[in-house]
Amino acid sequence: MPKITKSNIDYNKRNLNDQTLLKLYYNMLKPRLIEEKMLILLRQGKISKWFSGIGQEAISVGVTMALKSSEYILPMHRNLGVFTTRQIPLKRLFCQWQGKLSGFTKGRDRSFHFGTQEYNIVGMISHLGPQMGVSDGIALGNLLHKNGNVTAVFTGEGGSSEGDFHEALNVASVWKLPVIFCIENNGYGLSTPTEEQYNCKHLADRGKGYGIESFILDGNDIIETYTKVKKLAESIRKHPRPILIEFKTFRRRGHEEASGTKYVPKELIEEWEAKDPIENFRSFLFSKKILNPEIEETYSSEIKSEIEKALASASIEPDIIANADTELNDVYKFFNYKEYLPNKLTKELRFVDAISEGLKQSMEKHKDLVIMGQDIAEYGGVFKITEGFVEAFGKERVRNTPICESAIVETAMGLSISGIKSVVEMQFADFATSGFNPIVNYLAKSHYRWGQQADVVIRMPCGGGVAAGPFHSQTNEAWFTKTPGLKVVYPAFPYDAKGLLATAINDPNPVLFFEHKALYRSIRQEVPTDYFTLPFGQAAFLKEGESVTIITYGAGVHWALETLENNPSISADLIDLRTLQPLDKESIINSVQKTGRAIILQEDSLFGGIASDISAQLMESCFEYLDAPVKRVASMETPIPFIGQLENQYLAKGKFEEVLKELLIY
Repeated sequence: MPKITKSNIDYNKRNLNDQTLLKLYYNMLKPRLIEEKMLILLRQGKISKWFSGIGQEAISVGVTMALKSSEYILPMHRNLGVFTTRQIPLKRLFCQWQGKLSGFTKGRDRSFHFGTQEYNIVGMISHLGPQMGVSDGIALGNLLHKNGNVTAVFTGEGGSSEGDFHEALNVASVWKLPVIFCIENNGYGLSTPTEEQYNCKHLADRGKGYGIESFILDGNDIIETYTKVKKLAESIRKHPRPILIEFKTFRRRGHEEASGTKYVPKELIEEWEAKDPIENFRSFLFSKKILNPEIEETYSSEIKSEIEKALASASIEPDIIANADTELNDVYKFFNYKEYLPNKLTKELRFVDAISEGLKQSMEKHKDLVIMGQDIAEYGGVFKITEGFVEAFGKERVRNTPICESAIVETAMGLSISGIKSVVEMQFADFATSGFNPIVNYLAKSHYRWGQQADVVIRMPCGGGVAAGPFHSQTNEAWFTKTPGLKVVYPAFPYDAKGLLATAINDPNPVLFFEHKALYRSIRQEVPTDYFTLPFGQAAFLKEGESVTIITYGAGVHWALETLENNPSISADLIDLRTLQPLDKESIINSVQKTGRAIILQEDSLFGGIASDISAQLMESCFEYLDAPVKRVASMETPIPFIGQLENQYLAKGKFEEVLKELLIY
């Protein structure tokens, strides 16, 4: 038995009973003993990487024990105590770290990059910041469900520099969300010390700028951590609001084991070793005669036995066998498309009205569907698509947001975790850059990584022809068609827009729904008045001919129609793709095999666009059928300009007819 020394932490027992104090000790001891074993396995090459939380166990355990098991926690690399205190079977954790099938990610991600709905834990991604906004979404879900639950989310002092952190605090404050933001200030972001990370005395002071109560706690004092967080959680359940807590602690080992600690002064490590949360609490419990050698030996033996049994069980589990079908099938959550047929009663709608009507009818169908975006509530959005929605559905479901695209996309992800669908309006598709990371790294990858769907539609008003310049006119679909896990829809007509939007909202996967601004008020069509759906992955044949296949989407459809109307002698299959991911490859290939010629028209600039990929597919699938090279027509390789004469020169519309005629006489 280790020598009993005087505690270096001044504990206050408060009103905790002996049973609770012993439980706090046991729950800290367990992750410590697991970590010590993991460090041995790391040296033996039996796990690939380890992020040590030695010395920080009091924070993970204290916060987790302070919350109810039904309340979500979003931990970081060093929060093993969250997982063990929630009593996740050790075999599953060991399988996760060894890349076995019984882990949480089927070998697709490592260490703590996973979540589990069974235990109400949502792990971080390497970009760190997004989980702060995700916690906002889960907390918003708690408010909407009126379940009285609190959410806790962890970050480090380094991660608190990311923009997502500040956006998430602002949203939580404005919306009074029941979330506890926990900063583990452990001295170093990898090798960068705190004085190079921020220029304020305490990170807790940042709460003042957002109108958030903030507290500083000794992160090595398990009693202070547990009792204070428990008290705050009870208060938040009664009066929902965000709280910011800075836990002062220290990272005694490297960022991860390979990086070491040579950059840390030896005396600083020794100072914090003397404040070890487990050794000091152990000494305190012995001094109060709450813990004795027999109890300690029982705890240690029990935990070590559990570790060895779980390791033995995990080690005999076979290695994962790579299977391409399994991998591809798990990129998206299975969507059992349900067809809702349109009624015979129609009315003429503009493109913009069809989207508004489709969105409204989806709000009526899905009683908890939430819409979020800038100026979408009383103002009705800059394009007036949600005008009147607040009166119809209330401000809880139609939510104006601060200008913080990242946090709102992340909030939508959190809503999905809590079982609520959402639609996010990017005021302009161009602004998706400010939320790009959570779209392509969180929404797109979550189902593949740990089976969690991102039930989110992002509406993307896009496109040129309206003299809006470089920051309001891009058609940036190629950024997202490249990303596995996202679906991309791009209708050209009011009928398609309404039916495809309904399907997008029904689909449990993340959908980027592109709406061309130039079509909003220029294109009209008879549209069924009732709710209906249209399937993804089915292109529309607008014209049928023999000489050439024209493949396009969005505004390009109308440019092609105009060209064919001006040239009635051209016999063409005109294919409106409607959805870009999934793509109707079969219709494209069948048409090109029939006509022998193909031309692909896109509004986006040429290099790296969807036309390039379709062209490559045709060369691979239809080479022996082709009577001419596949042609691509796209806009100039410049940003999109503002003034009319430059914009007209930029757009692909002016080039299409000439290239089409050249192809026909090849």
